[in-house]
Amino acid sequence: MGVDEGLKSELQKQGVYVTTWDQLVNWGRSNSIWPLQFGLACCAIEMIATAASRYDIARFGSEIFRASPRQADLMIVAGTVTKKMAPQVVRLYNQMAEPKYVISMGACATSGGPFHTGYNVLKGIDRYIPVDVYIPGCPPTPQGLLEGLMRLQERIKSRSMGQEVGAKQAAYPVPAFGASGLEPRYTPGVFQPRKPW
Repeated sequence: MGVDEGLKSELQKQGVYVTTWDQLVNWGRSNSIWPLQFGLACCAIEMIATAASRYDIARFGSEIFRASPRQADLMIVAGTVTKKMAPQVVRLYNQMAEPKYVISMGACATSGGPFHTGYNVLKGIDRYIPVDVYIPGCPPTPQGLLEGLMRLQERIKSRSMGQEVGAKQAAYPVPAFGASGLEPRYTPGVFQPRKPW
């Protein structure tokens, strides 16, 4: 049941704010995102610059970079994900508290970037964990990361509490090295390879 917008604005003039439980919780979640202190390559330098005084990611509520995945709710995959590092990235993601979010920062994390032909580079972290926001660039600028963070905040604010139940599975399979590379090669619930023409 909605409240008339005119009545809402009149109440706000008197200092009374009317909202829903979903809007209140999502407002709190979107303005208190705690990223994981975790970087892989040159994109991590740009992520560090975003946290410094010039760009100041704290203005958006992401002030505290947590060193423990159990205290973080945002993983910024910043840089090239090698096949040797992929199991650790998935393991860290599985240890994060719900609700958790992922930003794929840069061309390498999204698609392998300039190293996509290498035998040791993963062709995108979205093959193993769900990604909420992709940030293009090689490397993206701090402004790009702030834009991606604002897009993530918009997504969080538009969610319903009912959508989160069963939306993501509890733990994703951690890939291991087998006879033909990483097994599983991808997580079917997250990534579906393109069908040939």
